[in-house]
Amino acid sequence: MSVLINLLMLTGPIYMLQIYDRVLSSKSTPTLIAITLLMIALFACMWFFDRVRSRIATRIGTEIDDELNGPAFTTWINQGRFGAIAERHKPLNDLGQVRSFLSGPGPTAIFDLPWIPIYVGVIFLLHWTLGVIAVIGTIIIIIAAILNELTTRKPLEDSHKTRRHSIEVAETAYRNADVINALGMSEAVQNRWLSDNHAYSNATLESGDRVNEFSVFSKSFRMALQSGILGAGAALAIVQIITPGTMIAASIIMGRALAPVQSALSQWKGYANAKQAYQRLDEFFLLFPASDPELKLPAPVGHLKVENLHAAPPGSQTPTLKGIDFTLEPGQGLGVIGPAASGKSTLARLLVGLWMPFNGSVRLDAATLDQWNPEDLGPHIGYLPQRVELMHGTIGENISRFAPEKDSDAMIKAATAAGVHELILKMEKGYDTPVDVNGTSLSGGQIQRIALARALYGDPALIVLDEPNANLDVEGDVALANAILKLREQKKTVIVMTHRPSVLESLDMVLMLNEGQQVAFRPREDVLDQSKDRKLSEPPKRIASSRGPNQPFVVV
Repeated sequence: MSVLINLLMLTGPIYMLQIYDRVLSSKSTPTLIAITLLMIALFACMWFFDRVRSRIATRIGTEIDDELNGPAFTTWINQGRFGAIAERHKPLNDLGQVRSFLSGPGPTAIFDLPWIPIYVGVIFLLHWTLGVIAVIGTIIIIIAAILNELTTRKPLEDSHKTRRHSIEVAETAYRNADVINALGMSEAVQNRWLSDNHAYSNATLESGDRVNEFSVFSKSFRMALQSGILGAGAALAIVQIITPGTMIAASIIMGRALAPVQSALSQWKGYANAKQAYQRLDEFFLLFPASDPELKLPAPVGHLKVENLHAAPPGSQTPTLKGIDFTLEPGQGLGVIGPAASGKSTLARLLVGLWMPFNGSVRLDAATLDQWNPEDLGPHIGYLPQRVELMHGTIGENISRFAPEKDSDAMIKAATAAGVHELILKMEKGYDTPVDVNGTSLSGGQIQRIALARALYGDPALIVLDEPNANLDVEGDVALANAILKLREQKKTVIVMTHRPSVLESLDMVLMLNEGQQVAFRPREDVLDQSKDRKLSEPPKRIASSRGPNQPFVVV
C-alpha cells in the first residue's frame, strides 16, 4: 500500500514538469486538459489508498488492543502477589498508548521513511548536481533526527515516571478525602501533589522543548533546502542544462523526500511514548506470565491442610509467618486470633491463594492452591478481606460476583445467609440499587454485609473472613454468627480472623498467632477459659501507676 501511495506522490512533480515543458511551450489546451484529468484521477487513487492504509493501521491498533486487553487485565489484577516489582506496571495504560499511536498519523510517517533514498535517486536522474545537494541535505536532517532520539529519550522517560507518580498521589488523596478533610490535611496533601505535578510539568517541558527544537529546525531546513534546489536548478536552467520544469519538479520531490522526516519528528513524542509502553508491556508479560493449568480438578469438599507454612508479603524477604501447621475438616470453624501485625491477614491471603508461600503448602482436598486455575478455584472460595470495597455496578451484581448469567436464587440465598436480604429489599431499587465506585452510597456496615453475601455466593467449600465484624452493629454480629453456624452445618470449612471474642462462639477451633508464629492450635473452650474477661488480641501488659485522685486505673 505504501509503495502505491509513494509512487502516486510523484504525480505532482511530473504534472508540473509536463506543464512547464509541454503545455507552456506548445500552448496546447487539449494537452493541458488531458494531463489535468489524469492528475486528478491519480490523486483520487492516492487519496483512496492513503485512506485504506490509515484504516488498516487503526484496525491493527484495535486488534492488538482486543487481543491483549483480556490477558493484561487478568494478569494485572492478579499481580498483587508479586509485590513492589509489579506496582510500576500499568499494562492497560500502556496498551492505550500503543493503540493511540497506531491510530494516529505516526505509523504512516514511518512507512514513508524508506522512500527517502528513492526520491533522492529520482532527483539524481534529473541532474547529479541537484542529487548531491539532496544527499547532503538528507544526511543533515537524518543526523538531526538521530540526535532528537538520543537527547529526548531520558526526558520522556522521566516525564512518564513523574506523571505516573503524580496520578497515584492524586488517586490516593481522592480515596482518603474524608480523612484529609476531617484532619485538616488538605493544604499539606495539595502541596505534596503540586510538588509532584510540578516535577512532571518540568520533565514534560524539557522533553517538549527538545522535540520542538528539532521539529522547528527540520521544518526550516527543509524549506531552505527546497529553495536551494530551486536556486541550483535556476542556475542550471540559465545555461540550459535543465528545463524550468525540471527545476520545479526537483524542488517538489525534495520537499516530498523530507516530508516523512518532518512528520516523524512532529510525531516523535508519541512514537517514543508508544515504544516505551510496548517495552513495558513486553516486560510485564515476561515477568508475570499467565498461569492456566490444564488439569481440571474436581470440586473440593473442604479438607484444608496447612503444612510448615513460611511466608511474607510479596516483594519482602522477611517472613511474617513462620511454621504454621494445622488441619481442618469440612464443617469445622477456625478462629485466628493474635495481636496486631501477628500475621492474621497474611494467613488469610495465603489460604485463598492470593499470595504464595516461601516454604510449606496450603492444600485444599490434597491439591496445593497453585495447582488450580484461579477461575476454577474462585467459585469454591468465599473471601472477605479486611479492607472491604464494592465494585461499580448494582448490589445484585456485586453479590453474584458479576457472573454473566446471574443466578437469582443463589444471590438471594447468599444475601439471606449474610442477614442482608431484608435490608436490601428496603432499598428503593432492591438488588438493582446502584453502587458507585467508592461505595459511598452505602454505610460501612452495609458494605461489609453485602461483601459477606458476595463471599457466600455460589456455595463455596472454604470461607475465609478477615475481620468480618469490623463495621457491624449488634444486629450484624448476630447475623454473622448465625451465618457461620449454618455454614458449618452445611459442612463448609470456615476460617475467621478476629479480635472479638463473640465471633469465637460460632467456631470450634482457635489458632493463636504472635509475631508470625503459631502459639497454639486447640479447641475453642480451652482458649476461652484462659482468656476470660481479657482482650483476646492484646492482653493487658501493666496498669498505669501514675494517676490523679479519683481517677480510675488505666489498662495499657
